[in-house]
This record gives sequence, structure tokens and C-alpha cells, in this order.
Amino acid sequence: MPTYQYECRECRKFFDAYVPIKNRDSARCPTCGNTARRLISPGAGFLFKGSGFYVTDYRSKEYEEKRKAEVGK
Repeated sequence: MPTYQYECRECRKFFDAYVPIKNRDSARCPTCGNTARRLISPGAGFLFKGSGFYVTDYRSKEYEEKRKAEVGK
């Protein structure tokens, strides 16, 4: 489940909630129990590592140093 940021409509408290995508407006304020509105978030950056991804996506420092040395010639 994704994490969304909410603001309570009554007490104006901000909080994060794990809510299914289909039920995005179902969060309740943990302080007063009233309904909350979901805020627009800027999103998150992802860094994929491990098997199944291109080796060239995230090169090691050693490789980058060698590449810079060759380009500088």
C-alpha cells in the first residue's frame, strides 16, 4: 500500500497514512477522528539496484574514474 500525506479537515493536523489506492479518501485523523483530505505529494525518486537491471545504469566509482581518464587523453 502506498503512503499518502493527509490534512485533517477539522483540526488541520498533518499526518501520513498507508491507504489502498482505491480507498484514497478513507483516511481518518488520528487526533480527532474526522475525515481528512489527501494532499498532492511531489513523489519519490527510485534507485533500482540488483539483478534484472542494466549494469550500465549505476557504474562503480572505479569504472567512472577509468572512463574519465580515457576521455581526458
